[in-house]
Amino acid sequence: MKTRMLHAMLPAGLGEEPARWQQQKSARTRLRLVEAATDCLVEGGYSRLTTQAVAERTGISRGTMHHHFPTRMELVSAVVEHVFYERMRLFLEDYLSEMAGGSEADLLKIATDAHWRSVRTREFSAYLELAVAARTDSELDHFFGPVARRFDEVWIGEMIESFPQWRHQWDQMKLASDFVSAIHVGLLLEQPVYGEERITRLHAVTGQVLRLIYAGTVGGQ
Repeated sequence: MKTRMLHAMLPAGLGEEPARWQQQKSARTRLRLVEAATDCLVEGGYSRLTTQAVAERTGISRGTMHHHFPTRMELVSAVVEHVFYERMRLFLEDYLSEMAGGSEADLLKIATDAHWRSVRTREFSAYLELAVAARTDSELDHFFGPVARRFDEVWIGEMIESFPQWRHQWDQMKLASDFVSAIHVGLLLEQPVYGEERITRLHAVTGQVLRLIYAGTVGGQ
């Protein structure tokens, strides 16, 4: 599952390890630039994500920066793909690690807890910055929208492999996934207002609703 999902979300330009030393060096430099750009995005928002800021942060020359990313939007495009890929990679590593020691009865809670941890990462912060900016920036949305939809398709399409017991409850599985995602994004944004006690109660309610969805008593057609 992990291999299939990550391969489906592999950023452009990433594949098998480059064979030649110079190609490996170039790939490492490119990744370094994209990760620095992600830091710029998280720390300063989309408006602060520029090729100049990334060059200054990494200490590389303007010529090297231009070689890898001639324009700001080419850099942005690489960051969008990188953020979605890293979001999926980190979630899968967390989820599969926890699942190895859990029982089938624990799978819903394991997946929900792993998803909550995933939205509190640097990569998800970058995703939120991009998602908000894309609402009013058509140039950004040109890159962000297609990758977001591909991420959703891969996510939904592969979740059935993680939860084979839902194979005959496909619509409920999709509903559960959408419900958890919507709740967690809302909790993340409201966390400074709600505080831990209210969030803990909402987590408990989320688990109860998921069990009702799984039982087919919520969201039925």
